[in-house]
Amino acid sequence: MASVAPILEVNAEHPQPRHVQRAVEVLSGGGLIAYPTDTYYGLACDLGSKKGIERLYQLKGRDRKKPMSFLCPDLSDVAKYAHVSNFAYRTMKGLTPGAFTFILEATRIVPEVMMSKQKQVGIRVPDSELARAIAAGLGRPLVTTSATDSEGEPLTDARSIKDSLGHGLDLILDGGVTLLEASTVVSLIGDQLEVLRQGKGELD
Repeated sequence: MASVAPILEVNAEHPQPRHVQRAVEVLSGGGLIAYPTDTYYGLACDLGSKKGIERLYQLKGRDRKKPMSFLCPDLSDVAKYAHVSNFAYRTMKGLTPGAFTFILEATRIVPEVMMSKQKQVGIRVPDSELARAIAAGLGRPLVTTSATDSEGEPLTDARSIKDSLGHGLDLILDGGVTLLEASTVVSLIGDQLEVLRQGKGELD
């Protein structure tokens, strides 16, 4: 782990392939990255890396009983990690890619630390070319959580992320300043649509 994470300037809408590949290499080795999304800046690790997940929980200072969400590059990947009914698929198809986190029942492939007591998970397919490109290059979902300071306030640019969290990160992708708005959390459990948190994503 680097003592101070390097910063790479990236075009979030048309990400440079070499920067995407660098992020994939870091994640594949159990490393942590910070990157801009369609909502906040996120912190991420590889869903397949126990080391990465543990490091992410430590850096975030997050209770292990509070699962983090993860993001997939495409809706077609979601069914590997969650039970997707016809209702859930139709709902997500109309809202992805977008600023939504969907609560679904997890499949057995999901690490237990990523599930709630009810064996549910939060999954995103973000409206972020960069985030989807990294997940696609990795070949596995990104465990993701918002980049916040010690007071829990969102960090909106790469420099503030480096100052607050750089000691625990391996790479920071600088996509400029992000807006302060979280994703909308939507439960699709039992084929019932319930908005658990209203955020950036707007339901018609």
